Amino acid sequence: MTEIDEALDWQGQPLDCGCCSYDHLRAAGRCQLRRACVHDRYARRIDRFFSWNRGLAGDYLDHPYFEVRAVAAKYVDIFRLPRLLDDPDETVRFSAVMRLPRRYLLNRREDSDREVRIRVAYRLAGKDLADMRRDPDYYVRLVVARRLPPEMLPSMVNDVDRAVRAEVARRIGTEWLGRMCADEEADVRLEVAQRLTGGALDQLRGDSDWRVRYAVAERAGKDVLTQMQDDSDETVREIVQSRLRPEATVNQQWSEGGV
Repeated sequence: MTEIDEALDWQGQPLDCGCCSYDHLRAAGRCQLRRACVHDRYARRIDRFFSWNRGLAGDYLDHPYFEVRAVAAKYVDIFRLPRLLDDPDETVRFSAVMRLPRRYLLNRREDSDREVRIRVAYRLAGKDLADMRRDPDYYVRLVVARRLPPEMLPSMVNDVDRAVRAEVARRIGTEWLGRMCADEEADVRLEVAQRLTGGALDQLRGDSDWRVRYAVAERAGKDVLTQMQDDSDETVREIVQSRLRPEATVNQQWSEGGV
């Protein structure tokens, strides 16, 4: 028997429409075995049942099967959702978080489940979101780094995860980039090199990673480039020479210490 042919309840028992109290719905075409059934164990069929019978969702917020509660949360009146923020199952809490106004999400910033906290981070803003900068999960902090205003990012430049620091380097105010030039991860320094301008790029012209030096050579002014002509990497030397050749200056306007 394939999954699509199964008609089992959440405890794995065969479904029998003859024992269901919704025979009137079935007669009206508002429920259907293997397609739209609140007693089925498959979330898609439960969802279809509530989409056809929205008024019944509120009757199932205490159902023992978490999938029923989670799907009912998508359709129930929003004023009945706050109680689900304390549901023992994270899937149910996630469904509630998706719909409730932001002010209800503050006490879920420390939810035990990372997926719930990730969704909370996507929905909060400003100071409410900033309080999640120290979340134990790197991806939660990554979402925070992507959504915080740049002026609130300096406190994240020393995050323990390189992906978070790289995101900070992409978005933080340029006046803070100098603090990240010595980051231990080349991927982070590369992001910095792609944003620094003018003489500030000199800080990275001797970087240990050729990719960072190449990014510097692509953007630096003549004063920095002349000090990179003997770079240890051939690819870097080539880009330096191509930008220093006299013919290159025809289309390249040099400014003092930068472009």
